[in-house]
Amino acid sequence: MVDDGHAANGITTYMNEQLETWDISARITLYMLNAVLPEALPSRLLGRGRNVGEQFAHVHNVRLMWLRASAPDLAEPLAAIDKSKAIDKAGIAAALETSAGAIRTLAERAYAAGGKIKGFKPHASAFIGYLIAHEAHHRGQIALTLLQAGFPLDKKILFGMWEWGTR
Repeated sequence: MVDDGHAANGITTYMNEQLETWDISARITLYMLNAVLPEALPSRLLGRGRNVGEQFAHVHNVRLMWLRASAPDLAEPLAAIDKSKAIDKAGIAAALETSAGAIRTLAERAYAAGGKIKGFKPHASAFIGYLIAHEAHHRGQIALTLLQAGFPLDKKILFGMWEWGTR
């Protein structure tokens, strides 16, 4: 058997790494939002689809959808972001921060109870991967929208989004 570095601490180390990976991805979404100029939030790609603020709101709202389905008690204190409020950068940031913490708690509970997320297959690690992929997709859409709308993100921010060891 190959020692993968997890043998000493067992599965707990792996779960903690999964949770830390989620935390990093959530911080990168906030890092990106913080770099967006407030006047760029209403920008749309080719005039269609969700605007930049609505993209960030969608990320929060999808987290909330999963919380409602899998852990209603964690969703209860949270509110969806209405499209009309998707131009309030501080409000979006606060919502994203809160929903990221609730998703972390959901994953912690799932790992402690055998690794399953209610309503999601196959397991909690895949759920975290699913959410990270979903959010990365929207970060890409946001970056493209900002570029097309004349509000490109600074290269420092674009490269900084890939610095997972420091985020």
